[in-house]
Amino acid sequence: MMKVEKISENMVYQKPRLITNNTMHYCPGCSHGTVHKIVAELIDEMGLEDNAVAVSPVGCSVLAYNYIDIDWVQAAHGRAPAIATALKRLMPDRLVFTYQGDGDLAAIGTAETIHSLVRGENIVIIFINNAIYGMTGGQMAPTTLIGQKTATTPYGRDTALNGFPYKMGEIAAMMPGVTYVTRQSVDKPAAVRAAKKAIKKAFENSIGCKGTSFVEIVATCNSGWKLSPVASNDWMRENMFPEYPLGDLKNNG
Repeated sequence: MMKVEKISENMVYQKPRLITNNTMHYCPGCSHGTVHKIVAELIDEMGLEDNAVAVSPVGCSVLAYNYIDIDWVQAAHGRAPAIATALKRLMPDRLVFTYQGDGDLAAIGTAETIHSLVRGENIVIIFINNAIYGMTGGQMAPTTLIGQKTATTPYGRDTALNGFPYKMGEIAAMMPGVTYVTRQSVDKPAAVRAAKKAIKKAFENSIGCKGTSFVEIVATCNSGWKLSPVASNDWMRENMFPEYPLGDLKNNG
């Protein structure tokens, strides 16, 4: 008879319980997988598995509902904050959050985002900012940096032609009904821990109906940027962090 060794006492790492066994479609080095892990861990640790409803967007993370085993609603492109508003008003005891990229939240979804912030809805908006349209071919996004080359700005973003990048965190912080605005990253272990702490605070705010919490994650898109995962992290630190500084922008509770 084969001997089965007991290994649980020595286990130091395992897949979060709420992450499914479905193979993720994200490119190697993409920040989405790390953020998914954080979200799944928090919901489990906070005992919110049966009390959480998330709204998935259109974009790279459109299949988020395949990877985190909680209740999800699929929104039309850009409309996640409107759907989340309805969910939270109908079920005020629930954790309600959206998970959106820059094309979804800051382009076609600008109106829904701004109006939910103005109203101070008791939801969490998780905003993944990688400064490019990753899913559809690497076009310029509202958050694309000045001078950044994309499929539609091959010579770099020109302010005379394309305007300036949106700073959604700063816009959110201006709204009286917004309680918490923070900008984090997941490029190294310390950053992952800080991002997890920030998302936990945002989740607590939603459960406590303390107004809108806006968590921006400055992220990489090595496929869209045409860089390796390691080079993408370096490029992000050198170029995106100065434009999108990390840290709390507003903390009222």
